[in-house]
Amino acid sequence: MQNEKAPVGLYFLLIAVMASWGFNVTMTKVLVSYFPTVTMTSFRIFTAAITVIIILFITKKLRLPTKRELGLIFLASIFNIVIHHFFLSNGLRLTTGTNAGLILGSAPIIVAIFSVIFLRERIGAWRAVGFLAGIFGVSLVVLSNGTGISGISLGDIAIFIAMASQAFSFIIIKKLAGSMDTGLMTGYMLFLGSVMLFTLSRFMEPNGMSELVAVHSWKLWLLFVVSAVVATAFGNFVYNFAVGKIGPSRSAIFMNFNPLFSLIGALLFLGESIKVPQLIGFIFIIIGVLLGSGALMDLIYERKKIKVRDPEKLLEKEV
Repeated sequence: MQNEKAPVGLYFLLIAVMASWGFNVTMTKVLVSYFPTVTMTSFRIFTAAITVIIILFITKKLRLPTKRELGLIFLASIFNIVIHHFFLSNGLRLTTGTNAGLILGSAPIIVAIFSVIFLRERIGAWRAVGFLAGIFGVSLVVLSNGTGISGISLGDIAIFIAMASQAFSFIIIKKLAGSMDTGLMTGYMLFLGSVMLFTLSRFMEPNGMSELVAVHSWKLWLLFVVSAVVATAFGNFVYNFAVGKIGPSRSAIFMNFNPLFSLIGALLFLGESIKVPQLIGFIFIIIGVLLGSGALMDLIYERKKIKVRDPEKLLEKEV
């Protein structure tokens, strides 16, 4: 399956999304320490859904889905919202940041495998090199603190399930993107996912609502809003658009930026230092993104196109 040529600006938007998702790992860790996990997650995603729906209403893109679209939206919501966020929020409480970062950083490989199996997408030699470079870079970043992988825990398994479920959802989103606006799809996915998570929270956290409203810190609620609107609403909106535009595997390679921005967040907000192996890892991550996403080839293509067009414009002026 061939994907469209992507505007270069889309790659910069994806990097911005990865920044919001990378910082969101830290925000989520803070939030689950003070709020009931599943209840808070359902309201965070519901807030994101309302944000997207308001944007769709203003831009007059809001419409009811067809039966086929509704089925795919429901399926994507289960994998992309319910399973992913449930296991991610709970997994972050049970495993180390090193293990979580490495597992989440392997997402592009899982997405590539799913793309080959379900979408019959071809992975060329240069993109394969990009995937390997990205994984190597992520490994350097998350293992450079010297603790390494200290055995598989329930948290590790939860993070892997979260990553794999999201990776599989991108295949569904790609199939749905052909007939439905990706922003509209995102709004419905977030809304349905939040309702299902809230229903689940009533069984797992019977006192979740009372514990949620008992938190009076405006700083925590501000963090909640930033996580919901910027990371979840904006992040999912742009990322799902990218999946529909350039395909799951090319979009997923940008996930290698997640541990990079997580470390930057730790440097800025926690006062942690960045080590030489981490800097080397950043370089490999960037190489992996440029090659694995096809961004480098698109940039080269754009430059060649400009060089070809410029002489024609000069000739037209002379005539």
